[in-house]
Amino acid sequence: MKEIILLKLGEVVLKGLNRHSFEETLLRNIRRRLDGLGAFDVRERQSTIYVSPLHDGADLFAAQERLSKVFGVAALSRACEVEKDMDAILRAAADYLRGPLFGARTFKVESKRSDKKFPLNSPQICNVAGEYLLSQFPHLKVDVNRPDYTVRIEVRDTAAYVHGNAERGAGGIPVGTGGRAAVLISGGIDSPVAAWMMARRGVELTAVHFASPPYTSERAEQKVKDLLAKVGAWAGRITMFTVPFAKVQEQIMANCPEELFTVLMRRLMMRCAERIARDEGCGALITGESLGQVASQTLEAIVCTDAAAHMPVFRPLIGMDKREIVETANRIDTYELSILPYEDCCTVFTPKHPRTKPALKFVERAEEALDCGALIEECVAHARKALILPVE
Repeated sequence: MKEIILLKLGEVVLKGLNRHSFEETLLRNIRRRLDGLGAFDVRERQSTIYVSPLHDGADLFAAQERLSKVFGVAALSRACEVEKDMDAILRAAADYLRGPLFGARTFKVESKRSDKKFPLNSPQICNVAGEYLLSQFPHLKVDVNRPDYTVRIEVRDTAAYVHGNAERGAGGIPVGTGGRAAVLISGGIDSPVAAWMMARRGVELTAVHFASPPYTSERAEQKVKDLLAKVGAWAGRITMFTVPFAKVQEQIMANCPEELFTVLMRRLMMRCAERIARDEGCGALITGESLGQVASQTLEAIVCTDAAAHMPVFRPLIGMDKREIVETANRIDTYELSILPYEDCCTVFTPKHPRTKPALKFVERAEEALDCGALIEECVAHARKALILPVE
């Protein structure tokens, strides 16, 4: 009995004339994600991607786990591949799905016949298979509306496939089809979620992290790397730049009004990140801001921050509340890591009473006390680059 993985495409099938390039990118991402798990044949036909192990040593369980995190896949299931013969299909359905059928009280059969030369049409396949399974599992009853288990039979061009309930895929569109953007990443809950959400829309990620030693520790920087490795399980490899930012913060504290510290810091972060983003071929910045969450994320503060950037700034969390962000962080397994109590540069030098409604003209006037150009040049020149590999 040959077992394979079937991947169902999502939005990709709606891409019209561009569909081929999306599919090529998705196949490339899938093959890359299977590295180290053995040899697989990966091919696409009729809105389905077939992942077939080429030898017994291929790790199908690990492959299914990794492929569940590939953007562009709507659903996936392990399936039994058999010849296009009704007797073979019936035996496979009873043998391959024996465990879940024994555990179910009700079931139904769904079939799809892509090969129109097959002697039975889809309703006939369902009827024959349903009667056979009832004879093999007498405890079962048919429920076509809310069955405990659904047996799926697909008769395609080269073979027939028998499988059960499909697992939900990662959704979205393939990473690499949405351009490249630089995410400003901290060790908090929000920015890893923002990075994941933009990767889900096909964006390839570069990460920019601001560190402030000696006020922040190496453990805080390592925490960010670990977070990116978890995001990378979905987004693929991520290049990370660590920007030394303590001198900028010290200059702001020494020369500018304390209540404007946060918005001034954010403006210089945006400029540094934009410099790195352009050098890396990025077309946009990504932040984890949610409107009204903290003082630097009021509408007025965001206006002041945006005025410092000259490329689009994506804020995928802008309309989400904290509960929704935490739910997503738990889904992508970054939450527990994010709440580890290591300080980051956004939490040092925090003013007691930050201005929640800063006016741009006063912020720009305060900024005149700084040599912003020189500070940015120094930050970018001393930024450290690292390649973060996905945690599998």
